[in-house]
Amino acid sequence: MSTLTSRPTVAQILEPLVHAALRARLPIGVRCWDGSSLGAADAPFHLVFRRRRALRRLLWAPNELGFARAYVSGDIDFEGDLFAGLDELEKVALPEDGPGVTVDHATKAAIVRAALRLGIVGPPPKPPAEEARLVGRRHTKDRDAAAIGHHYDVGNDFYRVVLGESMTYSCAYWPDGPDAAFGLDNAQFAKCDLVARKLGLRPGMRVLDVGCGWGTFALHAARTYGVHVVGVTLSTEQASYAAARMADAGLAERAEIRVQDYRDVRDGPFDAISSIGMAEHVGAAMLPIYAADLYALLAPQGRLLNHAISRRPGPRARVSRTSFIHRYVFPDGELEPLATMVDALESAGLEVRDVESLREHYALTLREWVANLERGWDEAVRATSPARARIWRLYMAGSALAFEANRIGVNQVLAVKPGPRGASGMPRTRAQLTTGRAEPDR
Repeated sequence: MSTLTSRPTVAQILEPLVHAALRARLPIGVRCWDGSSLGAADAPFHLVFRRRRALRRLLWAPNELGFARAYVSGDIDFEGDLFAGLDELEKVALPEDGPGVTVDHATKAAIVRAALRLGIVGPPPKPPAEEARLVGRRHTKDRDAAAIGHHYDVGNDFYRVVLGESMTYSCAYWPDGPDAAFGLDNAQFAKCDLVARKLGLRPGMRVLDVGCGWGTFALHAARTYGVHVVGVTLSTEQASYAAARMADAGLAERAEIRVQDYRDVRDGPFDAISSIGMAEHVGAAMLPIYAADLYALLAPQGRLLNHAISRRPGPRARVSRTSFIHRYVFPDGELEPLATMVDALESAGLEVRDVESLREHYALTLREWVANLERGWDEAVRATSPARARIWRLYMAGSALAFEANRIGVNQVLAVKPGPRGASGMPRTRAQLTTGRAEPDR
C-alpha cells in the first residue's frame, strides 16, 4: 500500500528562505495566495501576497523598487497597522545591531530552486503605468515641467481628499500639538501665518510665492495682510484651481497666479519671496542659480523664506535607479543638507537671519494625510486610480516614519537681501520676528 505525499504550501517553501536571510524571527505576518501563512500570526500587520506575480517582481528587483511595484500593482497588499508594519519591515532590513537581510551562496541556490517550484521564473512583469518615464537632461525647464506634471497633475479632487480643505501640500504647524479643536486645516493656516510674520508682511507690499501650489499661502497673505501676490507654479491644474480660488474670494486683483518657471520671472523687484516646499524640485546643481535668481528679484531689505525638506549630511546615496520615491512620487526630486541650502543662499548674497526645524510637525502632517486618504479611500480611487492611491499611502506613511527617525528633516530658512551699507531692516530679536509686531532695526 503506497502513501501520497502532500504538496508543500507556498509558506512552507518560503519559510526556510526567510529564516536564512533574516537570521531572526519574522516580526510580521505573511499570507500567501494559496491561503498558507508564515511569520507572526498575531502581528498587528500582515503582508499579503495576492498572486505569484508578486514574487516574480521581487525576483527581478529584490529591493524597494520591486516591492513597490508589487504593491502599486496590487500583487502585494497590506492589512492592519501600516505604520507599525513599515516600521517592523525597516527594522528587519536596516537593524541597528546586525547585518539585516543577507543572502549567502547557499541561500541564493535555494531561492532558485524555490522559484522553480513556485512557478515564478519568467520574464520581468511590466512596471505599473504610474511609474515615471522622463526623457532629456535633468532640471531643464521642459523636464522640470514634466516632473511637476507627473506629481501634481493627477486631479485636484484626489488632492482634496488627501490634503483636506486647506489644499496645502507642505508641512503644517501645530504650536501646541494636534487636538480636536485644532486640526489639520488650522495647522496649515498657522504655518501660512508663521511664514507671513517671518516675512514681515504689511499692506501694499509686493510678494512672490514660488511654487504656489493651490494658492493657500497667496490667499492668506492677500486676504489677511493686504499684500499683492504673484504666485507661480509649473502645474496647470494647480494654477487653474488657485486662480479660481482667488476669484471666489474676491482677491483676483491682489493675487495673480501664473503657470511659469521661477527662472522666467522678470517683473521684480518684490518686497518678499516665499518658497514653501518647492526647492526640493530644484536639484543640487541648480541651487546656486535658484538662489541667485531669487536674490535678483528681491528689493533691498526684502526677505526670502525658504521652506524645504532636507536630508542628513554625508555623501548622497546612489539610490535613484531603485528608489520608489524617484520612480513613483518625486521624479528628479533632490534633497540636500540644510548646510548646502544655507551656503547657496549666502553665496548668492543673502544674509541668513533665522533657521527653524519643523521635523516633528511634518511627521504629524503626514499621519493626518494618511488618515484622510484611508477615510476617503473610495473617493480617492474614483478621483484617480487604485494604483495612485496606493502610491500615496505607501509614500506618506514611509515619509512620516523617516521624519520621526530623523532620516530627513524640514527647515524654514529666513534670509534678507541687505540694503545700503548692509542694513537689514530686521527686528533685533527672534521673538520680535515671529510675533511680527516689532519695529525693524534701522
